[in-house]
Amino acid sequence: MNTYSFHLQALSALHIGTGQGVGAVDLPIMRARASNLPIVPGSSLKGVLRDTLTIDDKASVALFGAKNDKNNDNASFASAIAIGDAHLLLLPIRSFVGTVAFATCPFILQRYQEDLAIDLTVPSCQQQALVTEQTKLLFENKIALEDLDIDAKTDPIAQQWAEKIASTVYPDKPEWQQALLSRMVILPDDVMSFLADTATEIRTRTRIDEKTRTVKDGALWTEENLPSETILWGLLGVGISRSQAYADKSADEMAALLPKTEIFLQLGGKHTIGRGLCRLLLGNKISR
Repeated sequence: MNTYSFHLQALSALHIGTGQGVGAVDLPIMRARASNLPIVPGSSLKGVLRDTLTIDDKASVALFGAKNDKNNDNASFASAIAIGDAHLLLLPIRSFVGTVAFATCPFILQRYQEDLAIDLTVPSCQQQALVTEQTKLLFENKIALEDLDIDAKTDPIAQQWAEKIASTVYPDKPEWQQALLSRMVILPDDVMSFLADTATEIRTRTRIDEKTRTVKDGALWTEENLPSETILWGLLGVGISRSQAYADKSADEMAALLPKTEIFLQLGGKHTIGRGLCRLLLGNKISR
């Protein structure tokens, strides 16, 4: 099985929910159990990707597996593609200077470096945030994110990471690369963890009674979303197909069925009110 990377950019608020919550938010987003960082499960992505790709039915079955057929037990088989969870890479956070910051931390970068086999050093920032040379976030050696004032300095390692991520997420888009370079910041792990909990988007919604056109009793709730412009990454594997029609195809030939350029899709809940519009960019094969 060959391994490939993918990056996912939220173009609108993204709600991949857990169905219910026990805290202040009625409908929270899904998070990793140990780190509590937001994730997009591979199961949420796989079905949408299958429906979005413009390939013929036989190729779709060979790549994603046969759909269940109650009348034929032999019709079902596992897919040739395995899609992992998408992990948080950059979280957009309100900034007093520069409008918005794209925040990450050493904990996230270490996992990202390992998954994509990136030959860069993971920085260590215990007390200060690290920004790039062309940053728009600094004000008197500090950055102000949400209600936090954080000491910050320019750092060559932060510059290298920003250039790497910008060129990967926005290939052939120099203006977007520059926008990311000027707003990316590497935060201490504990600060990033706090902001990942508190700086997501919370929307309050209500239901209107059709007859009275007033708020229906008991119909007020809150929803958590990943904010627009959040960037995540993940891994997917492609192997040989179990379909007889594609049994002679190699893993590389099966991977060729996937799109070579960015595609746009809609993930998660609340489709009809504009949630979940995303940009998916598949990367090259990872060699280790």
